[in-house]
Amino acid sequence: MAEIMLFHSIYGLRPAVHGVADRLREAGHVVHVPDLYDARTADTMDEARVILDEIGRDELLARAVKAAAPHTAGGLVYAGFSLGAAIAQTVGLADEKAKGLLLLHGTSDLAEDAVTELPVQLHVADPDEYEPADWVNSWYLEMRRAGADVEIFRYQGAGHLFTHQDLPDYDAHYAEQAWAIALDFLAEVG
Repeated sequence: MAEIMLFHSIYGLRPAVHGVADRLREAGHVVHVPDLYDARTADTMDEARVILDEIGRDELLARAVKAAAPHTAGGLVYAGFSLGAAIAQTVGLADEKAKGLLLLHGTSDLAEDAVTELPVQLHVADPDEYEPADWVNSWYLEMRRAGADVEIFRYQGAGHLFTHQDLPDYDAHYAEQAWAIALDFLAEVG
């Protein structure tokens, strides 16, 4: 069993994120799902960017750290969708007790001096306009250089947020594949 801190995408804490949290709980995991947008959600990327710009990335990171802080004693697995995956990576790499990173549809820059032995799993569309192949390949090399145990799963022809049931990118076939692999990962790291 893993204790998971699950961060939503740029669209906010939509029903699909709650659905994923329920699915993970049914598999025996403890899941925390903070609302980094204070109950705001978006239906389009343009609306989502407005919310993100109003809050700001630094404030989102501060909110994520604050949400995780009460739960870090036993070691969290940090997970997230797209923007939430970038947040999960950033916060998770700073948490010395973290047990792993489950990144769906997104990554973040890595500090040059980063050192980690965390198991990391990334699920990403191929191609993905927000996570181009060259970027993902470079990210993989940087993570390996930092010491992480990284697996990347690419989903040919899927849309960016293919695991989100309530968004146009949703692909049931690829989502099920991703969740089967992710659940095995969580069972191992938990």
